[in-house]
Amino acid sequence: MSDEASGQFIQTTQMWDVDELYSADVNSREFKELIVRLHQNMNSIAMAVNGKDTGVYDQNLFTTGQLFSPDETSSTDQGEAEYQSVQRKIVTFGALPNAAAKTVAHGITCTIGTKLTRLYGAATNPTGGALSYLPIPYASPVLVNNIELSMDNTNVTITTGSDRTAYTSCYVVIEIISS
Repeated sequence: MSDEASGQFIQTTQMWDVDELYSADVNSREFKELIVRLHQNMNSIAMAVNGKDTGVYDQNLFTTGQLFSPDETSSTDQGEAEYQSVQRKIVTFGALPNAAAKTVAHGITCTIGTKLTRLYGAATNPTGGALSYLPIPYASPVLVNNIELSMDNTNVTITTGSDRTAYTSCYVVIEIISS
């Protein structure tokens, strides 16, 4: 498996013989090499953990661990562009509307420096035999079946072209960067 396909994972097969540790001469070359290997392993673990996206989806704004590409608005006083931390928030949207627009406050304090990086959601129709799910936004070849998702500085809005009230549970995920 290539590095691109395998992702960034912490090696789990490091073996340390405890008896060797107890019997090692702390002044020996072997002990010093052991300390260096332990340091390298801890560094590898820290790099892998710090490079992961935290999979927490919360109703409070949460820093995800994602770093967004630097741009001209993220420069320091020295002119060096810095990566920006991504924050995520979940909005419990409730039922989808019947061929209309519905807005729900997202509770994020947006400023001129707030930039949206991702906006998506999913809805559930829990009705027995008709149990089904829809991604939000939803694109259909039948125009009236499309579902639009948008956001402004106060609300998340979902607009349906047909009756989607059977979808009684909907969550919207907002990811932003702020400078």
